[in-house]
Amino acid sequence: MSFINKFGKTTVATSILAASVLGTTHVSFASGAGQGAQGQQGQDGDYMAIGNTKNPKNVIFMVGDGMGPSYNSAYRYYADNPNTKELDQTAFDKYLKGTNRTNPNDPKENVTDSAAGGTAFATGHKTYNGSISVDNDKKPLKSVLEYAKEQGKSTGLVTTAEVTDATPAVYAAHVDDRDKKDEIAQQFYNDKINGQHKVDVLLGGGSKYFGKENGHLTEKFQKDGYDYVTNKTDLANSKNDQVLGLFAEKNMPLQIDAPQQNPLLADMEDSALSKLEKNDKGFFLMVEGASIDKSGHPNDITGVMSEMSGFDKAFQNAIDYAKNHKDTLVVATADHSTGGLSIAKGKDYVWNPDAIHKMKHSGSYMTEQIAKGKDPETVINEGYGVDFPEKQLDKVKEAAKELKDVTDKAKDDKDPKIAEATTQLQDAIQKPINDASHTGWTTYGHTGEDVNTYAYGPGADKFRGNIDNTDSAKNIFDFFGQDVTSNQNQQ
Repeated sequence: MSFINKFGKTTVATSILAASVLGTTHVSFASGAGQGAQGQQGQDGDYMAIGNTKNPKNVIFMVGDGMGPSYNSAYRYYADNPNTKELDQTAFDKYLKGTNRTNPNDPKENVTDSAAGGTAFATGHKTYNGSISVDNDKKPLKSVLEYAKEQGKSTGLVTTAEVTDATPAVYAAHVDDRDKKDEIAQQFYNDKINGQHKVDVLLGGGSKYFGKENGHLTEKFQKDGYDYVTNKTDLANSKNDQVLGLFAEKNMPLQIDAPQQNPLLADMEDSALSKLEKNDKGFFLMVEGASIDKSGHPNDITGVMSEMSGFDKAFQNAIDYAKNHKDTLVVATADHSTGGLSIAKGKDYVWNPDAIHKMKHSGSYMTEQIAKGKDPETVINEGYGVDFPEKQLDKVKEAAKELKDVTDKAKDDKDPKIAEATTQLQDAIQKPINDASHTGWTTYGHTGEDVNTYAYGPGADKFRGNIDNTDSAKNIFDFFGQDVTSNQNQQ
């Protein structure tokens, strides 16, 4: 599969990536000593729910796209309180259950992309890279979200990427090529289950695929009773149980670069939960920290830590929700790892996250600003918080000039020379922070190691040990198939 087929069209923004190669029942708590009416606290600090917790009625499935084990470890260093002797745990560590194998069923490649990886944990089937929930014969594969909707549950997809991107798409669309984003958006609207749209809450980026060029889909959703929102305030004020929220034309900005009016991943997750929990039959919600991967591809350690922080907050938010909702399962994992991130490089046994904390913008943001014609020195001064050598600034200026020359000569924005020049520019921009933090990288693509799986709630033990990525979907199908509440409500 070609480079462009994997990563989409190469525009100024996307070339940065392309170049890099269920309504719930509130829990009643017994009052414990010192806990007031908040609940009884277990020895591990968790609040203990009372009632039948054998099978989850609600599932929050979280995907840290590209979040390989080194990302989790690096984030532990990054989030650590330097004033404490011990290395502090992150929100994830306490809930580690095991690992996921990530290999696809591709005739040429044995390292997965997000489409094949997503299809595996959405449908329980291996497939080829680029596939959106179709098998190797291009036949549709039912997703756990579609099964949840068949059961009468509410459904949601939340992502920091375009909602038509591979990971959200695999839950509610079926196409043979992940680049068919117009068709994916059309399927979001046109394909229904029991006369209802498949996805009740759809939040992320990608407004370009829902406008007049693709059939005025935002207007059609609104006519069908959905709220349509484009900023954090409107999302907070949304009253309908169904909502389409598109907060960027393409991918949402990284958390470190985002304007104030943009909702964070945790904000979107909160909004989704407040709507989905109204359904007594339960819900399925997928929450994706998509730009962990989108920062890993161009080896942008500042962006990676920004997005890991956002995903960490969303994960803790989901855990807090599950602790107060007895039949909610939270699972967090990754589809693959990205970039070959190493924690330290060279001869020194040192990794310095403090340098990353001092950064004011991501490398991707600075690259995009310079690619748009902004003065390189101004961009670097506004974005960097550590020293930027003068000689390296000269290299950035040279790379910026080369990118402009290549872009001016290119027939269109798909010219691979634009991607190559963008890579050179971003590498030049990021070298000082990678050096200052002692961060190493081995590739601009994906890597094939197993990824961590974290889980909490009824059914969490099903994710113990080293399992296949397809087992995530198989477990959820099994949970929903045995969900007494949903089955009774269907009768």
